[in-house]
Amino acid sequence: MEQRVSLITLGVADVARARAFYEGLGWRGQEVSGTVFFQAGGLALVLWGRDELARDGGIDDRSAGGFGGVALAQNVRSPEEVDAVVAAAERAGATVTRPPATTFYGGYAGYFTDPDGHVWEIAHNPGFTLTEDGSLILPDFGAL
Repeated sequence: MEQRVSLITLGVADVARARAFYEGLGWRGQEVSGTVFFQAGGLALVLWGRDELARDGGIDDRSAGGFGGVALAQNVRSPEEVDAVVAAAERAGATVTRPPATTFYGGYAGYFTDPDGHVWEIAHNPGFTLTEDGSLILPDFGAL
């Protein structure tokens, strides 16, 4: 697994309120299907409804010590790489919470938690550009 984080997704109670907060800090977001993306250097900060994020990751958000409302993501270059990284994580001691599968956005992704319960998504999203060094560049969602 490459030492790289592509996206940090914050599970929020109110996406509009959270977007207004970050835009109040001077950030510029792009909303797509109720999810807000902010380009943040070579990675992206994403705001998504906490319930939707927990459900997408196969995480129980109601248990004590459960989901903390944050998911780290690494975007990779192919569905096969998603499979390989998730398998390597499982061999290393991760718990696969959602096996790799086709996603609602036309990509391919799986989720796991590390031994301390931190949530990781490994994803291939054909709409996002990965540079040679692995930096993520968001598309112009308004042009789509």
